[in-house]
Amino acid sequence: MASRKEVLEIGGREVAISNPDKVYFPVPGHTKLDLVRYFLAVADGALIGVRARPMALKRFVDGIDAEPFFQKRAPANHPYWLRTATLTFPSGRTADEIVIDEPAGLAWVANLGCIDLNPHPVRAEDLDHPDELRVDLDPVPGVPWTQIREVALVCREALADVGLVGWPKTSGSRGIHINVRIEPRWTYPQVRRAALALARDVERRAPSIATSKWWKEERHGVFLDYNQNAKDRTVASAYSVRPLPDARVSFPLRWDEVPDVVAEDFTLATVPGIYASRGDAGAGIDEAVGSLDALLELSARHEAEGMGDAPWPPNYAKQAGEPPRVQPSRKRRADGEYAGRGVEGGPPPEVAAARAAAVASGDPNAGLPTEWEGTRPTPTGRRRTSIPVIEIARAATKAEVNEGLERWKARHPQVVEFLQPADILTDGMRGRSYVWYRLRVNLIHVPEELRPTQEPLDPDYDPWAGYEWPDRSGQPERAPRKGRS
Repeated sequence: MASRKEVLEIGGREVAISNPDKVYFPVPGHTKLDLVRYFLAVADGALIGVRARPMALKRFVDGIDAEPFFQKRAPANHPYWLRTATLTFPSGRTADEIVIDEPAGLAWVANLGCIDLNPHPVRAEDLDHPDELRVDLDPVPGVPWTQIREVALVCREALADVGLVGWPKTSGSRGIHINVRIEPRWTYPQVRRAALALARDVERRAPSIATSKWWKEERHGVFLDYNQNAKDRTVASAYSVRPLPDARVSFPLRWDEVPDVVAEDFTLATVPGIYASRGDAGAGIDEAVGSLDALLELSARHEAEGMGDAPWPPNYAKQAGEPPRVQPSRKRRADGEYAGRGVEGGPPPEVAAARAAAVASGDPNAGLPTEWEGTRPTPTGRRRTSIPVIEIARAATKAEVNEGLERWKARHPQVVEFLQPADILTDGMRGRSYVWYRLRVNLIHVPEELRPTQEPLDPDYDPWAGYEWPDRSGQPERAPRKGRS
């Protein structure tokens, strides 16, 4: 028996909603059709964040209790009235991504299971020059909401001092986002440099509650994630619904609302009414365009003072001038031995040339390695390091790594009382289409004589099992499954 389908007419477009009664949020009982109707109720505000921007599709096809998958390439059967833009990624691969310009597009992606919207910070007309700098306030575990709000207000002051206007919104998860509209005349690496300078300035102003440190084992308080401005990174846009049990929303705020805002107030059920009564707090962002000149001057001063680049995301080629891209607790060699030669966020020039020649010749793997050295831990006993971090688990889901942590705690009850929330380091790692998880424990607060040594991982998940090789930066063609040509 065919499943029910509902066809909506939206701005002269027909959008078919398949399985409209499928439950996406089990606790409140919200369905796919509820999600579609939500986006239509806030369409004008939601479009400000996504209009004309290429978008990666994060699809929760079976609701929030199932793992989502990422789809960068536009489905082949997308409507004729939805345009696409061709993006090039750090790996060298390209993808035609969906671009939304009208409310019907919001309904169409919601029908695909896109609960939150993840646009790039560029417009389809100019894919090389972002027009948005993104400030992502990411608290370490245990940081209270009041502290996140406080850091947001410090960011506002720092931005104002360089002539920029920030537009805050709840992230819909644990933090706050601040978007800054900028002139589209700087490259991705320049925008990232500006974001790093801002992060360091906020850390200087509020060193006890804010940090610009990339490695989780070095962080405290609220981390300003400057790398959200690197190419190929996306952030949930305004009015996105987040995959939380209460269907919480990433909601735009006015600055006078930040000191007292309660993130839980904004959900799929409540936001349409709030939006209708108070309007869109982010409505003026496109008219508040600013310059990065002052932030880039601050970056130059930082460099002159010895604060150079900071680590890039792991899917980027190691950059010239980048500090060692290794967790401080695992650093074994002199800094110079970790040096990279990448340029402007890309690979070394000769690698880029070889890649271009390979693609032009029709052989995208020509001259590129097809065997990759793994990154499996080597549990050979206690390390003598300045930051004692051990890895506990790798798994396809967060629940599984947390179960592994509980088994580890049961084996080592003597350390549990010493652990603080920030000592549990859980990372969402990018796989082929799904996020997988790694969990580590920082033993810094555990007396040295009680610290367990590195053990075999439990569970020990391999996200690349079944493929000929792992995906890596500089690899234009994705690995085929084993046994396939």
